[in-house]
Formats: sequence, C-alpha cells, structure tokens
Amino acid sequence: MKTAFPPDFIADPHMKSSEKIIRTCVHCGFCTATCPTYLLLGDELDSPRGRIYLIKEMLENKRPAGAQEVRHIDRCLSCLACMTTCPSGVHYMHLVDHARAYIAQTYQRPFADRMLRGVLARVLPSRNLFRGALLLAKIGRPLAPVVTRIPRVGASLAAMLALAPGAFAARVASEGPGEFKCAQTPAKRRRVALLTGCAQAVLAPEINDAAIRLINRAGIDVVLPKGEGCCGALVHHMGLEERGLAQARVNIDAWMREVDNGGLEAIVITASGCGTTIKDYGFMLRNDSAYAEKAARISALAKDITEYLSGLELPFQRAARIRVTYHSACSMQHGQKVTAEPKALLRRAGFDVRDVPEGHICCGSAGTYNILQPEIAGQLRARKVANIAKTKPDLIAAGNIGCITQIAAGTDVPIVHTAQLLDWACGGPAPESARAALEKSEQLRQREQVEATQA
Repeated sequence: MKTAFPPDFIADPHMKSSEKIIRTCVHCGFCTATCPTYLLLGDELDSPRGRIYLIKEMLENKRPAGAQEVRHIDRCLSCLACMTTCPSGVHYMHLVDHARAYIAQTYQRPFADRMLRGVLARVLPSRNLFRGALLLAKIGRPLAPVVTRIPRVGASLAAMLALAPGAFAARVASEGPGEFKCAQTPAKRRRVALLTGCAQAVLAPEINDAAIRLINRAGIDVVLPKGEGCCGALVHHMGLEERGLAQARVNIDAWMREVDNGGLEAIVITASGCGTTIKDYGFMLRNDSAYAEKAARISALAKDITEYLSGLELPFQRAARIRVTYHSACSMQHGQKVTAEPKALLRRAGFDVRDVPEGHICCGSAGTYNILQPEIAGQLRARKVANIAKTKPDLIAAGNIGCITQIAAGTDVPIVHTAQLLDWACGGPAPESARAALEKSEQLRQREQVEATQA
C-alpha cells in the first residue's frame, strides 16, 4: 500500500513502524474472510483492510482521531486472525496497538465512556480491587434490569454483572510470592517462574495450582516472584501505552531478579492473552535503552504452559473415555502460533480430542471487549457455542481464562483449563465443574479392568 508520511513523521519510531506495516499491505482482502466483525457486520471499515485505510489516513496526516476511526477501531477484537490469514505478513497487532494509543492521546471520549474505561483499567489489574468489584457485582446482580437502562454504559455494566461469578475463591498459596520445590532431588535442580497474573488468580486460582503440580511432577521447581503483577495486556489494548509499559517493567524487574539469583529456564504462563503480550515485551520496549535488552530476554523465556509441558515427561495415570472439544484461544493460535501442543498433550493423556468448527473465529472475550462491546461479543459467543455443540463434547478445554469465562456463560457443558485436565490425568484432583464427567469415566475404566481380569 502506497504511503505519503512526511519525513519528520517517520522520525518518530512508532510512526516509522506503523508506516512500514501499512506499506506491507497489498489490500488483497484475504483478511476479510476470517475477521469476526466483518463476518457479522459486513462493513468494509470493520475489516482489517478497512481499518488499515482508516489508520493510514489518520496517522499520515497526523490528524486527531475522529468518531469514525474510534468506532471502527474499538470494534476490533485484536483477535489477530487476520495475521494468520495474511499472505503478505502484515503485522496488524502492532499497527492497531499504535492506533489505540494514538486514539487515547488525541480523542476525547464521552464522559461515561471515560469513566467506564478508567474503572476497568484501575480495577482489573489489581487482585484486591477486582475481588472487591466481584463482591459488589454479586450484591448488585438483582439490579441488572435497572442498570441496563443507564445511558451509554448500561449494556456494558449489565455485561459485567452477567460475567461475574456467583462465588470466587479465597487467597491461596499459588497467588504468591513463594517457591514450590519438586519432591525429587535431581542432580541438577531446574527452575521456572510461573505468572500469577491478575484476574485469573481471583477467578480460578486452581488453574495455577494444577500447573504447579504438573511442573513439580516433572522434577522442576516453580517460583512465584516477589513484586510481579499484571502483565499490562489489559491497559495496553485499551490504548494506555505508558501504563502498560510501566506494568511490563515491573514484571521484567521481578523476573530478572530470579534470573540473576538461581536462574530460570522459562517463564510459564497459563493465560494465553498474557502470554502474547509478554512475548511482545521485546518489541514494546525496544526504544527504552534501560529495558530493551532485558525485555527481549524475558520475551525469549516466556512459554505457554502447554508449550513448556510438551517437552517434559508427564506421569499420566488415568485414561479418560470422554470427548473433549478443544477451544484454541485467539491469543494462542493467532498471537503465539501455539496450535498443536495443547491437543497433543490431551491426546497423550488419553482424551478423545475434537476441534471446533470455525475454530479460527473469536469467542468474543478479547480482554475487556465483552464488556465494552457486549452486543457483538454476545453474537460471537452464540456462534462459538453453537459450533462447539456440533462436536457433542463431554467437556470443553481452553487455555485462556477470558475464553473460559465467556464461553461458560453460554453453555451448560463444563469448560476447564487444559492444565487442569492434564493434572487430573496425572493423579491430581478433578476440576469441580468437570468432576461428574471425569468420575463417570474413571468408574467405567475401572469396571472394564475388573471385567478383563475376571475373564
């Protein structure tokens, strides 16, 4: 795509990067076939190609963002399906991230929208504030019909109430900081860090509990570093660039202390949305002379839990006779290109693994998207749940807490994290929501073993 950025604009490293990305686009339109918002809305400006045109015109003229650009870029899920589809290698993620930051700097949102976004950016990255918000949501859920009628933000507030769980766990040891040593005493100790995170640690701490048990069984110690916090993904994708970078620096400092004091062979992440951002720290902080090298080092250490477990020998003990439909989060398949490992692990554990039809299409979670764009998110969830139902699963597995929460709100089929199923297969506890299906499978297997012995 031809560009006409003035030379002084390209002196800015963000503009230079975006201009290069825009020039890579040959406007072939392949991306429109896999863009969720284009499939739903049919508007060229709600496709990656259309958004690239809008971003080009906005940045090339250094014009403040207007209502049209904001509307269509806000509707983008940042699912990155377009990057998987694009034959030209357009790095849409970096381009739309820059556009969101530019919008935050040049566009004044309506007051109610600013307040809602401000609350989300403050509350979600803080485990303490998030716990308080969930308690308020539990109290306020009966008021949902009234809340829905609040101008501009009513639908978003109602979506928040609907997504909030009826109960949430108390603090557990896996919230850290701390260290979990393996029971074995290997000749050479191996050690990884595990991201505690923010929302997942409150909503489903049992996911990291399962990850710790799995890694420990393989003879590897797990450390939860002191000082680590939110990865920065939530605010970064809301255009709050400096806040996202500040959170990234805090984590880099925490992990580098562990690297320098005992070493780390990996930083393991159980929420794929976080993993995509942490693997991008090197790019995000490329212009920070104090952090560029450290950020690149941390990004190189980052591994999704299934990516890391794929290289380990796991002591699978149970073989489940149940059908598990695997939902690949967009941040996993498009953001990190981790596609085969989760399914291969589940099959090694004995599960009958099925793919979701239209598996490349987002479920509508996308960080804060299901709150800020609840109507589109709801349509995408309905589409995803209908496609999952075609596989007739006993259980659904996924590797991202946002997807798990989003899909669970639309189906009665239990959905759990991949690590929880692998942990159960290695002798760990059954996930609460999947207990009935797993116990039934175990009883059937034991009965067959008895019958085989008697025969």
